[in-house]
Formats: sequence, C-alpha cells, structure tokens
Amino acid sequence: MAGKVRFSLDPHSSPQMDKINEKPQLAIVHSHLEMGSLDGRAEHEFEDESLVTPVNLSRRSHGLNGGYHGSFSTAEQATSVRTLNDSLWRTLKVVLFTSKINILMPCGPLAVFIHHSFADKGWVFFLSLLGIIPLAERLGFATEQLAFFTGPTVGGLLNATFGNATELIISIHALKGGMIRVVQQSLLGSILSNMLLVLGCAFFSGGIVFLKKEQVFDKAAAVVNSGLLLMAVMGLLFPAVLHSTHSEVHYGKSELALSRFSSCIMLVAYASYLVFQLKDQRDSYDPVSEEGCQNEGSTDDDDEVAEISKWEAITWLAILTVWISVLSDYLVDAIQGASVAWNIPVAFISVILLPIVGNAAEHASAIIFAMKDKLDISLGVAIGSSTQISMFGIPFCVVVGWIMGQPMDLNFQLFETATLFITVLVVAFMLQEGTSNYFKGLMLMLCYLIVAASFFVHVDPPVDGKKQP
Repeated sequence: MAGKVRFSLDPHSSPQMDKINEKPQLAIVHSHLEMGSLDGRAEHEFEDESLVTPVNLSRRSHGLNGGYHGSFSTAEQATSVRTLNDSLWRTLKVVLFTSKINILMPCGPLAVFIHHSFADKGWVFFLSLLGIIPLAERLGFATEQLAFFTGPTVGGLLNATFGNATELIISIHALKGGMIRVVQQSLLGSILSNMLLVLGCAFFSGGIVFLKKEQVFDKAAAVVNSGLLLMAVMGLLFPAVLHSTHSEVHYGKSELALSRFSSCIMLVAYASYLVFQLKDQRDSYDPVSEEGCQNEGSTDDDDEVAEISKWEAITWLAILTVWISVLSDYLVDAIQGASVAWNIPVAFISVILLPIVGNAAEHASAIIFAMKDKLDISLGVAIGSSTQISMFGIPFCVVVGWIMGQPMDLNFQLFETATLFITVLVVAFMLQEGTSNYFKGLMLMLCYLIVAASFFVHVDPPVDGKKQP
C-alpha cells in the first residue's frame, strides 16, 4: 500500500512534492509493482487514485489560486474592447466618411449657430436645407443596409417609409406651427417630385447605361400603385370641388368633416394594400421572378453584402431621424423669412425646394438601382413613395392635425389638385407598357420643369377662414 499512501499526500507539502517531482516515473512504476499482487478492489483503488499525478496536482493548485483563469479573462476582455472599438470605428467610417455628399453635414450645426447668434432667417433656411440633404441620403443608406436582412419586398417598403421620414417630420413641425398650406404643398410637392423627377432620373439613367437594351419591370405592381394614386386624387378632388362650388351643407365645416372621414378611409385602404403586397402577392413583387434567369445571374454576380450589421443600421436610423427632426424645426421656422429675403413665393419653396431635399434618399437609391437593371426596386422607391405619401402621409397629417386642433383638410385648392391629377395620368400612361428607356425618363423630367415653373408664378388666392402663410 506504499503507492497508495504516496499519492494520497497533501499537495501543499513541499518536501514530498519535491521528491515526487524529481522522480515521477519511478514512483509510478514502483507503485504499480507493489500493487500488482493486490486483489481487484485494491487495484481499482490504485487506478482511481493514480489520476492524481504531479501534473494534475500542479493544475489543481493553479486552478485554486486563479492565476491562469485571471490571465485568460484579462486577455479576453482586452480582445473584446479592441473588437468593439474596431467595429465602432468601422461603422463611423462607413456611415460618415464614405459618401462625398457628407461634406455638407457641418451645415446643420452652422444653421443652429446662426439662428441663435444672428437670427438671419435666409441663411438659417439655406444652411438647414443643405444640412438635411446628406442626412436624408445617409438615412436611405441605412435603410438599404437594413433591407439586406429583410428581403426585397420589405426592403422596398422600408426604403419608401424612411425615405419619406424627412417630409413627414417637416410636415409635423409645420403643422404644429399652424402652417397648414406649407404642409399641404410640401406633401403635394413630394408626390410630384417622386413621380416626375425621381422616376424620370431613374428611367433616364438606366436607359443611358443599358442603351441597347429595353429595361422591363412588373406591370402588375405599377397598375396597383396607379390605382391607389387615382384614389388619392379622388380623395383630394372632392373637398376642393365642394369648397369651390360653395355647395357645402355647413360652410367651413362640411369640407373639414369630409376630409377627416376620407382620410380614415384612405388609411384603411393603405393598410389593406400593405397586407396585399406583403402577404397575398409576395411572389408577384419579387424583382427576380419577373425578369427571368438572366436577371438572376446578374444579381448573383453583383455579390452585394451589407456593410454594417442589422442593429447598427437600426441605431443609425434612430440617430439620423432625431437629427433631421431638430433641423426640420429650424427649417420650418425660417421659411417665411427666406421667402421675404429671397423674393421667392412660399408655394415654390414648399412644393419644389423642400421635397427635393426630402427626396434625396429616394433620388439616389432609385438611380443606383436603375443603373443596376433593378427597375422594380426603383419603381418601388419612386412610385411606392408617392403612394405612401398620398395614401398614408397626407391622411396621417389630417388625423394629427385633428388631434392637435389644427383644421388640416384635404382641400389642396384647385390648382394643386389639377396638377396632381394630370401628373398621375401622365405617369400611368408611361407605365402601362411595362418597359422604360431614356426618352421616357427625359419626358418625365421635362414635365417636372413645367410644374416647377408653374409654382414659381403661382400665388395662393385668399381663402376665407384660412390664414395664408
């Protein structure tokens, strides 16, 4: 039993531990020889206790004092901190320093500084306008990155939703200040800008890149969006005609009541459209399915991957939305002063200038997708954005005004309503064939120039019961 006693010694006894460390192999052989004549039970005990080797004793002693464990934890923590810092720097580099248009970002803080220091409305408006442009573009970039994790159908919806976030934020700030006409005209201008300018630039750019090929897109999606746009025109037309013909049952009240009722109906219709698009017709809106095998090959060849993670994209969406909201407050506050300082009608600022800034994200995204022969996504961004503003943005502002006690209605006046109606007809005729080329894009852009010139010479007529901006 000498071997058994030898391996049962206290590991903290230094003299015997030194002896064991000097001749570990001899001790094992000696113990094995001594235990060779024992019965099965003693042999079993020897096997169990022989696991307590000098190496094991040394490992156990280090495990008790925590030396190895502590070193591993420190190294692991240092690696985690380094990885986090690298990830943060990489995200900042991708979002803030990869786009050349980000050179305009300092204009936002400069506008805030001028507002509080000099109170120059013209410069505040101009700098706020420039400061929002890169923010809107980066908002579109973050949305595009998030679309990699959601698929093409939800991705197109996210592009339209966050692409319109700028206009909705500006509208809510203007509505809070009682600037109802600015809200109406900026939302109308957003629809016109998306349907004529953004879609026209997308068709033109895609047609130039694919000069020898006629680009195609899904006609079914275009028909559904055109129908919703015509429904929106109907919702805006009736209150305007009712007011112009003075055929209201209760003057000044029936028009507002009709607008609020129609807005609720339009919101229900838009919710039904979302269900129809995302569930019932999901395959019909897949941009790969309707363009055949050649488009599938081109999509695979692109090998596009997300540059930032999903949660990083969500975080940047929140940060950019908050900063756009701050700048929108200064922008809306300076509209009147800018109109006087520059001698430009408020209608032109609201219909043309504000939507161009707000649509920067859609503008860039639609052109990029068209140049990659992904017209279905371009159409979803441009026409889908117009549909969302007309069927969700405008009714939403009416409901928000109702909550705020502001008489926001759907009476956009005859001039604006007629402009929207003609624009929807022109775009519907352009989309009915399901094909596009650079000439169609050029026609849409020229139509937008006519609209812009019309609003430059347009002045709102005096309306009873409404304060003009």
